Amino acid sequence: MYSLLRKILRSKKGISPILATLLLIVIAVAAVIVTYAWVMTFTTTQTQQAGAVLSEVNTRFYNISTTKYIEITLINSGSADAKISKVYVGTSSGTLIEQTSVTYTPTTKIVSANGGTINATITYTWTLGTRYYFKFLTEAGQTLPYDRVPS
Repeated sequence: MYSLLRKILRSKKGISPILATLLLIVIAVAAVIVTYAWVMTFTTTQTQQAGAVLSEVNTRFYNISTTKYIEITLINSGSADAKISKVYVGTSSGTLIEQTSVTYTPTTKIVSANGGTINATITYTWTLGTRYYFKFLTEAGQTLPYDRVPS
């Protein structure tokens, strides 16, 4: 019985060494292509996001008659333009509410690269001495959170 088993195992043939080598080369090339595509997508996304560097220059709380406003000036010191998509305001960082009554100058909502600025004027009922939290969101997914107290 042992000799029969030995005979069966010896009679099976594998793939030829040339075919095995070609198969390994094809698998390796496919792996390199997939890895390259992933790395290029990842680095392009990260570079695009890192290209815009937004910061708050000035936040002014004021009122005209009975309507209260908050005027915020942002600057982009990065090398890529940024487009503001949403603005949030709240009395704590956990209770931010998206603001819909926002006026932008320029109206395109784009903060140009290399020192471009944008003004966002929000109609918002604020109170002296209360800390307000702000968060700007760009189309690329960057956020600029900060807080201020009107005085």
